[in-house]
Amino acid sequence: MPDEIKIRTKTLIGNRIAGLAEVVVPSTLDGVLEPSLLYYPPHGERVPLLVGLHTWSYDRFNQLDRLLPLCRQRGWALLLPEARGPSLIGNPRVRQAGGSVYAQQDVIDALIWVQDNYSVDEGRTFLLGGSGGGHLALLVAAREPFLWSAVSAWVPITDLAAWHDENSEYAGHVAASCGGTPAESPSLKERYQERSPLFLAHRLKDVRLFLHHGRFDPVVQARHSWQLALALEESGAQQFFFEIFDGGHEIRAEQAVNWFDRQPSQEESLSRLTG
Repeated sequence: MPDEIKIRTKTLIGNRIAGLAEVVVPSTLDGVLEPSLLYYPPHGERVPLLVGLHTWSYDRFNQLDRLLPLCRQRGWALLLPEARGPSLIGNPRVRQAGGSVYAQQDVIDALIWVQDNYSVDEGRTFLLGGSGGGHLALLVAAREPFLWSAVSAWVPITDLAAWHDENSEYAGHVAASCGGTPAESPSLKERYQERSPLFLAHRLKDVRLFLHHGRFDPVVQARHSWQLALALEESGAQQFFFEIFDGGHEIRAEQAVNWFDRQPSQEESLSRLTG
């Protein structure tokens, strides 16, 4: 990130959690100042970093109560990007939400700023999201696959055009985020595909990835993850794991963080013997 870019940080007003602050980082795409929540453990040094993404309809505060206790227990840092906010019609920036390149880059810009300004272990950098957050996590991982030590995506939307047609409750919001319906024109169909991880399996094949989907998910059908898993298999991916669990539209954050905790650092992986 250029040296001349100015970053401002502030402690969240009224918060009683030591180490929790709001950081504002300019987008490297359009220069807009984008907020994230950052928890850095007191007296931390070269700590693992968990990046948590909010769901389709919410903002950066969405996963704070769920993920902060897990990071505090482990002495990890936690980054919660805004990523242009909710992917809803009521958001004035809805066209830049919904997994757009702007939302993707916001996550990457915030991560790089934290790595540049705090002592974090770049070999233990984890990405977690569920539902719309799982959708964005997969897009971000496809955009920059080598930034992440491991990625955990829960009940993700993998085919945005299919989800538009399947879920009438969200169809209008999906169309608003993409600028129209997928059937309106070839260019809109292409835009939906650009925001659909299913069509990016070739860019995800080198990511250490765990896909989870509830068999009885009423919001995003389990076949979204199933089809991506098949595409990953066809792409020759060697580091992905996949489960259909007995449940619905949910994220089991502690299970995800426990899986991250078991992963070797990138340096440890490179030093392992073979044969």
